[in-house]
Amino acid sequence: MSANPFGLVLISSPEEYHQRVAADAEHQLVNLLDLIPDLVLDIRYATSRNLLGEAVYPSAKAYLRRPVAEALQRVQQALARQGLGLCVYDAYRPYSVTVRFYEHIRDENFAAPPWRGSRHNRGCSVDVGLVEQATGRHLPLPTDFDELKPASHATFSELPNHVILNRSTLLAAMKRQGFVNYPKEWWHFDFHRWADFDLLDLSFEALDMR
Repeated sequence: MSANPFGLVLISSPEEYHQRVAADAEHQLVNLLDLIPDLVLDIRYATSRNLLGEAVYPSAKAYLRRPVAEALQRVQQALARQGLGLCVYDAYRPYSVTVRFYEHIRDENFAAPPWRGSRHNRGCSVDVGLVEQATGRHLPLPTDFDELKPASHATFSELPNHVILNRSTLLAAMKRQGFVNYPKEWWHFDFHRWADFDLLDLSFEALDMR
């Protein structure tokens, strides 16, 4: 473990991470497409279509801790019975990226501060939308991902009925599998056991190392 200027304990060594995984498989960060092949990925932070206007991930990948990934798999299976599926915008996020976001946004309502870290850094948060499984078409939801405005709040009501229905479908499906919505962002969900996992500052390249 390493300490940072704010006194947070971070795992930034791939060796230490792999030791944790060897001791307890729940700590593994699972590549979501390996577990849920029919998942749609729209990883905005691997592109310039994000709040920073530049790519902060080297590749369009999404990882979550094993029990979190398995819960998301159950969400996908339940939605499939309605002809729907998940689109993932973001999942595990290295701590260093969280620091960059906060330095750009400077608003704790929409970016975790460096002195606390993000549940994304624990591999326990995921940002998702809905798609039609047959076509891959994105279902209308209140705003675009990371569009920071009143309509992004999960209880915002000045919306067409079909948009409210889509949002309700997503919120209910995630809640049933142990995900808790962050009420200021309809797309953001924290797994209920997030406190069981350490903050990480591991690159995607480090996670792919074997």
